[in-house]
Amino acid sequence: MVQTHEGAGLLGVQTRAPQSPDEARLDRVPNPHPDALYLARFTQPEFTSLCPVTGQPDFAHLVIDYVPDKYLVESKSLKLYLTSYRNHGAFHEACTIRIAKDLVSALAPRWLRIGGYWYPRGGMPIDVFWQTGEPPQGLWLPDQGAPSYRGRG
Repeated sequence: MVQTHEGAGLLGVQTRAPQSPDEARLDRVPNPHPDALYLARFTQPEFTSLCPVTGQPDFAHLVIDYVPDKYLVESKSLKLYLTSYRNHGAFHEACTIRIAKDLVSALAPRWLRIGGYWYPRGGMPIDVFWQTGEPPQGLWLPDQGAPSYRGRG
């Protein structure tokens, strides 16, 4: 389970990258607008993890959308948390869903969704999508902007 800390503990401090998601931490800060219905998006176009079978690197474009409640995720801690997967062996589905569930556990957002757009392994891309439920009524929900894999087509 990822550690959760309140406040900007990693912000402005030289920090080494955690070696695994279990070693990583997610810092949260108070949401200055908890009464407003808005979407925050994080895009990680160069996410990497390792195939648990071959040990070869896997690459993905991640899009994380969430509607904050009381807390926001501090972005440096999120970057370091995502970096911690670089040496982590897990299937695409496991990585994508764990990231989402760790964020839900740390932030208790009103709503969250993740799109994991994984580059082909064995000639076939694997895209993984998950959300906590229906988006809140009245939320402007833009397209995630990651096209389906087309290869050389």
